[in-house]
Amino acid sequence: MYIVTAKEMYGIDRYTTEEIGMDGKLLMENAGRAISGKIESKIEKDDVITVFAGSGNNGGDGYVIARTLLNKGYRIAVIQVVPDEKITGDARFHKNLFINCGGDLSITQDSFEIGEALNQTDIIIDAILGIGVKGELREPIKTIAVTINESPAQVLSVDIPSGLPADEGETAFDSVQADQTIVVGYPKMSTFLQHTAPFYGKWETVDIGFPEAVQTPLTRSVWTHRQFQKSMPIREKDSHKGDHGRGLVIGGSEEMPGSLAMTVRAALRTGAGLVTAGTVKQAIPVVASQCIEATNLKLNESNGVISGEQTGVPYEKYDAVALGIGLGRHESTRALVTDAVRQVDSPLILDADGLFHIQNDLELFKNRTAPAVITPHPGEMAMLTGASVKDILRKPFAYAKGFAREYQVYVVLKGSFTIVTAPDGHQSVNITGNQGLAKGGSGDVLSGIILAMTMQHKSLFDAVCNACFVHGKAADLLVSESRSVYDLMASDVVEGIGKVYRTLTAET
Repeated sequence: MYIVTAKEMYGIDRYTTEEIGMDGKLLMENAGRAISGKIESKIEKDDVITVFAGSGNNGGDGYVIARTLLNKGYRIAVIQVVPDEKITGDARFHKNLFINCGGDLSITQDSFEIGEALNQTDIIIDAILGIGVKGELREPIKTIAVTINESPAQVLSVDIPSGLPADEGETAFDSVQADQTIVVGYPKMSTFLQHTAPFYGKWETVDIGFPEAVQTPLTRSVWTHRQFQKSMPIREKDSHKGDHGRGLVIGGSEEMPGSLAMTVRAALRTGAGLVTAGTVKQAIPVVASQCIEATNLKLNESNGVISGEQTGVPYEKYDAVALGIGLGRHESTRALVTDAVRQVDSPLILDADGLFHIQNDLELFKNRTAPAVITPHPGEMAMLTGASVKDILRKPFAYAKGFAREYQVYVVLKGSFTIVTAPDGHQSVNITGNQGLAKGGSGDVLSGIILAMTMQHKSLFDAVCNACFVHGKAADLLVSESRSVYDLMASDVVEGIGKVYRTLTAET
């Protein structure tokens, strides 16, 4: 499922009508009928339905929806909230069809009249504005949006809630608050932004006949369970532990041994063949007691933290290395991180305190021949880029893509919608997970899952996307079966990894 900007969506429309030759009226008919089919499953025959229609394609879709539901016996009326001369082209054609079918149409921008109509309405279908809106709404549409939001009726938006920007970067806007949104073709970028996503409510897409060729230039997608199933390697019956990777996790300290233990356990539970915990001697008993399957590597330490002065760490023995979990931010440890970035000739996953230590030496990434994966949350991404957290949240796709391309690393920008970005700029959004993951240790578990996946996949991008998917899906399954978002702990998520495998790999 691809994710598009407004510009990309307009290009898809143009290509479909001008290059493929599909008539715009037919495309609008397809959209309206497909959306109507989704709406029918959400309404009852005795519901009073009011469609709010604006100009352009969004309003035209609204007229097709109204006609389709009218012809199926639903109680439906249209309020057109723009002057009649603004309804032109394909939208005018479908408006006339609605009228010719006996449709109930009123044209008004008066908030009192609209309020009176809404007092008798059960379902609002918002087809006022499409994806071209930027900035705050102008009157009278702004007041109409407020009136809709104040109504107790259920609100279903067509393609995008009216007034909501389609792209990232916009923070000053007015929008209809939808309960549900039926997206035409492909979800827009704002579907996956922290400050705009809530306006969509629940959302789903409809296919209206866009040709497959339009997908070729698209570089953003949603990582779904189908992609997980298609890309997850099959474990052969005659395989042995060496086939599934030898991983090294370096981190932990006298004060934070649990972080390392969770990462190691997560890697083992995800399917790593062998995992070694490299840490200070004070942390080894904790790791060993929680991960009896792991081996341990005692590293030089100073005052309970790993020293930067390490010699003879056998990086060459391992298929991937994860570094930074529970490491601490002591200056004496920084050299360990910079040396590892220079020396590790296999995939390197850098997380947590590892990101803190590398922030002034980012150029080292450019000299690596083996890939690197960084896993920042927005605060850490702000630290690495020099931007503010507000800026990162406003434009997460752009910041992740810019950083990945500049330093040739894989970026896992964690959040409500985790964005995975490859060095070539391809991006995927993970939509599994819930608020129960907003606890200490969740990132440590993710790092362990990434480590294991990295050693099992041919494609590193697929590996990282699947790791994020499994991490979130484990939390979802646990909350649906035995936990809540309040009591879910990071250690629970480790145990939930098996639930994901049993649930989804059994379907293949």
